[in-house]
This record gives sequence, C-alpha cells and structure tokens, in this order.
Amino acid sequence: MVPKKRIAALHVGTSVRLGSHRTMNRIDDGGTSRAHHRPIQRAGREVSDPAAPRPPLHRNTSTREGLHSDRHSSERLTNSRPPDFRGSEVTALRRVAITGLGAVAPGGIGVKEYWELLTAGRSATRTISFFDPSPFRSQVAAECDFDPVSAGLTPQEIRRLDRAAQFAVVSTREALADSGLLVDRLDPGRIGTSIGSAVGCTTSLEREYVVVSDGGRKWHVDHEYAVPELYRHFVPNTMAAEVAWVAGAEGPAAVVSTGCTSGLDALGHAVELIREGSADVMVAGATEAPISPITSACFDAIHATTPHNDEPERACRPFDRTRGGLVLGEGAAIMVLEEWESARKRGAHIYAEIAGFAARCNAYHMTGLKPDGREMAEAIDAALQEARLSPQSIGYINAHGSGTKMNDRHETGAFKRSLGAHAHDVPISSVKSMIGHSLGAIGSLEIVACALAIEHGVLPPTANLHRPDPELDLDYIPLTAREQQADVVLSVGSGFGGFQSAMLLTRPGARS
Repeated sequence: MVPKKRIAALHVGTSVRLGSHRTMNRIDDGGTSRAHHRPIQRAGREVSDPAAPRPPLHRNTSTREGLHSDRHSSERLTNSRPPDFRGSEVTALRRVAITGLGAVAPGGIGVKEYWELLTAGRSATRTISFFDPSPFRSQVAAECDFDPVSAGLTPQEIRRLDRAAQFAVVSTREALADSGLLVDRLDPGRIGTSIGSAVGCTTSLEREYVVVSDGGRKWHVDHEYAVPELYRHFVPNTMAAEVAWVAGAEGPAAVVSTGCTSGLDALGHAVELIREGSADVMVAGATEAPISPITSACFDAIHATTPHNDEPERACRPFDRTRGGLVLGEGAAIMVLEEWESARKRGAHIYAEIAGFAARCNAYHMTGLKPDGREMAEAIDAALQEARLSPQSIGYINAHGSGTKMNDRHETGAFKRSLGAHAHDVPISSVKSMIGHSLGAIGSLEIVACALAIEHGVLPPTANLHRPDPELDLDYIPLTAREQQADVVLSVGSGFGGFQSAMLLTRPGARS
C-alpha cells in the first residue's frame, strides 16, 4: 500500500510537471509530423552520388534465404541485414549520412514545428511555470509544451520515465519513422546508440528527494516512500537504454556527459563508431529537462543566467550589447546516422553528411574562457582537416551563442582565428536566442537546425539582436531568417569545464 503522504506528493508533482502544458497534436509511429511530409519508404527516390570510389561491399555468401545470390542484392540492401564491413575489407574510414530527424523543442513538438519556430525568428522563452521562480535571479526559461499522452506515450512509459527520457523516446520514434529504415529487418548487433545529457534525470531526483526526505527534514530517508523508478532516475544510462529499446539496438551503447557539448560529442562518438566499422546504424543525439529549482540555483550562483525577467521573450540576446546571460531551456533531438553507401543504395533521403568532428579542452578554468578562443579554433581546425575542407568552404556557422558576454567574445575570436578574413563573410546565428540553452541537448538540437538549413536553403536568425555590440563585428543574421544555400555548415559548442567541440555538415553532393 502506498502511504497517503506519498500519494499526495506524487499528485502535486504530476500537476506541476504535466498539468501546466497545453495539449499538442499527437505524433504517431507513422512519422506524419515531419518537416518534409515525405512517405516513409523512399526506395525509389533518386539520390545524387557524391561518393568517391569506395571499397566494394562485402558479399555475404550465406545460403540463408534471400542472401545466396546476386539476384537478391537489391532486396538485401533495402530489407535485410546490412553488409558486414568488419574485417580485412575495411580499407578506409566510412562516410556517415543523416537520414532521420526527431525533435522535442520549446515552441513545438516535432521537427516541422521546431523548424517553423526557428525560421520565424520567434522566441519560446517565458516566465517559468514549473515552480515558483520568484526567489531566483533568473525567472525565465524556454519550456516545452509537452503533453506525454498527446505525444503518444503509454501510461506505463509516462509512469516510469523521467521527463528527459520521455523527450528521448518521442524524438527517437519520429527519427526512425522519418528515416524509413526497417530496423526489425536489420542485424540488431550492428545498430548502436549514443545519447548525450549534462544533468540526466536531475528533476526527477529532486522531486523524489523532496518526497522521501519529507521536504528535506529527514536525514535518513524512508525507503517506503521511494518509488521503484527511483533507480532509473538515479543512473544516466537510462537515456541510452530507453532509446536502444525503442530502436531494437543491440550494438554499442553509450551516454556522453560533457556538459554543454554533450549533444555534439554524442553525435561525434556515433560517427566514429560508424566510420571505424563498429556499427552500420547509430541512433544518436541528446536530451535534457533541467528546468528545476536546483538547476536554477546552480546557474544563478555563478551569474550565468540572464536577469532580464521583465520581457521574457527578449531575455536571451546573443551578440547584443545589452545581453546579460543565458536562458535555460529543455528538449531533445535524436538522429538516425547510417553508413553512406548503405543509405544511398537503399534510396534513403540524406539530409547531410557529417564530414568532420573534433573536440578540445582548455584545461584552464571551470567557467572561464580565454578571449582569443584558441581552444575552439583548434577544434574547428581539426574538424576541417578531418573533413578535408578549407575554411573558405564554410557557408554558415551555427554559433554556441549563449548570450553571455564572455562566450560571445570567445567564439567571435575563435572564428577570426580559424577562418581568417573569411570570418567576416560567413553568416552566423544563434538558435539559443529562440529556444534557450538546453545544456546537454542543445548541440543535437542545433545539428538538426543545421541539417534543415542545408535541406531548405534557409539560415535561421539570431532573435533579439537589436543593438549590436561594436566589439562583435561579424555577420550574426539579426532578427530575420535568410534565404541562402550553404553547402558546408559548421556548428560549435562550448561548455563549462573548458570543453570545446566543432562539427561540420555538408550538403549531399557537395563533396567528391
């Protein structure tokens, strides 16, 4: 029997977390809520072939039905187990394609809604509704209008999953449907997962602690008040496990937690596994639901969050002379990554190729940054070298753009250091001006934005950039989205602890 005190506490927690959100359109497993509204199966679609000569596919000579002759090669690539690239035939690093996108973001659930928010230049920041924010320096956040029932989660999933894990499950289902990949016909051991998160299930742990400690008044907690799901909330590997279960992925699995660069680094890890032949498909990205009293207190303590509470929608102002700090956000972005040749041969729609990735640490200060941006510039240089691209090839930069004075100076310096004179010609913007800073998830949400920018030939703007800082003299795409094709896109991340990451995406057909 559950104690009455426990029932009351759970009721309060549920009403705060779920009851304050508007009901959204359901996202089903059919993938009907997608930016492009293409049918799931795209086997007949023509896809340009930008690939240089590649090693021949390994022929499976097994006598199992459907795999014993060349007559079935087309069927095998589309519907059966993927070729095994392990062993002596792997003579070069393999290329990686993005074939599926899924997102839960402030302002809309699903990739279509997320992209519409960004291209409209609309801010999703508002006064915090999850708890009373009045004791805090910063009282605004970019919350997701997320109703788990409308998002298609079952009662069992809603009961057992932390909010961040719910985001991940919903985003994974959308990404898999969007990719058109029939995962149940693939070798599950060749499908892996890589999920980023900075703070894991902190909000659930905080809520549970309040219950089991009687509001913090008891030193020794009473286990009778704890729910069985407490263990799931305690360990961050829950995120990767849930995504793996949804995808039927029995290959490599990892949770990457490198603070604000977790989303980029999780994708980078996934790319490495595909390139080296350890996996053929990776379901990768990041998720975060950090808007809680403890997280607000942490960022208030170091004066990282904005004090602009009077106009919530204008609170985050990257590159503006009146900027005062970051705005907390939440959300998730999950992608399906595939080995390039397999994706191309099955007729998959390819959003972009992940051409280069690199990460560095400044080994300098927990929250401080060197103004010249040397470490970020080194990450950019290494990513360019890996992709075999020149700085002049970059057509758009998705900036970290957190809205802190230190960060904006730091990455502006990094762009100039790495790109030279071209830094003044390349358009730059920060989507955090619209969706806030969702800590570990933001890097993956930004990569989704980059892939869609390549897909649609539209560059998202920097919202709230009304008074440019004369010290920041680059092109930050103020206020309005820009129609411009970018064949090569750079996305950068900068995290507490000195972590710096850079990732390069290229348009399909742009590289030879």
